[in-house]
Amino acid sequence: MSVAAIDIGTNSVLLLVAERRGGGLVALAERATITRLGQGVDAARALAPEAVERTLACLARYGEEIRSLGVERVDAVGTSAMRDAAGGEAFIARARDLIGVAPRVISGPEEAELTYAGALTGLDLPARGPRIVFDVGGGSTEIIVGDAGGTVERAVSLDVGSVRLTERHIRADPPAEAELQAVRADARAALATVPAGPLSGAPTLVGVAGTVTTLAALVRDVAPYDGARVHGAQVAGAEVVAITSRLAALPLAARRQLPALEPARADVIVAGSVLIEEILAWASRAAGAPVDLIASDRGVRWGLAERLCPA
Repeated sequence: MSVAAIDIGTNSVLLLVAERRGGGLVALAERATITRLGQGVDAARALAPEAVERTLACLARYGEEIRSLGVERVDAVGTSAMRDAAGGEAFIARARDLIGVAPRVISGPEEAELTYAGALTGLDLPARGPRIVFDVGGGSTEIIVGDAGGTVERAVSLDVGSVRLTERHIRADPPAEAELQAVRADARAALATVPAGPLSGAPTLVGVAGTVTTLAALVRDVAPYDGARVHGAQVAGAEVVAITSRLAALPLAARRQLPALEPARADVIVAGSVLIEEILAWASRAAGAPVDLIASDRGVRWGLAERLCPA
């Protein structure tokens, strides 16, 4: 049985078509399109008409591909932008006509569960010890702590993401130092609200979504982008600091020319990189020692596909 899972995020819309073979899910098609549905949501708390039209055009293409592949089960979920914005009902109705199902606006806890389940698939991780999975989206960041058996122990959704931090703080090109410090302060303040809890050993830190995978591709010089090479790539904290500094020093036009960076992500990558740098610092403090990052090219869509096509 083939299934299709669609993750409608603040910055991008992701599609996975998969089927189960030999106990595991195998991707038949994967697509990622930056539509910036969350454009202006932080300030206006409403979906911008042009953002809606970009996202619906993407879903129209995805719907055509789903039908051409003869997919048997489809589910679609919306995350931060759709949770935070007014005007979602009309968008959902139009999306249903394009992809065959009405996108569900999922809660932060459900998003965390799907992220955790999906992010860890296909990774060679230690058999024991806690896992911290974080998902830097456009509008929010989820931090999920769980165990090696796949159980989520605690999770939190923070109101910071690459698009939201960019819209709040960055005006200059390249970003001014004061703007970068404002992003950093906002990220630190959000992370300070994460409930403290005991960790049963040194944690494995896994990062999900486009900002993380783009940084891993830049550090490892994976160009053009290849998810198979990025999935499982280990990136040290010092490497994140170095690439953040490099990106912040470049004007937008130069960032758009970097071969491992999708041009449509170039305007928000700096704020997202600063946020990831702060997450690594936060995790290292929690662990009492420096923690490296393992990049995951999977996430909500893979967790959703696991539900649609259980073993």
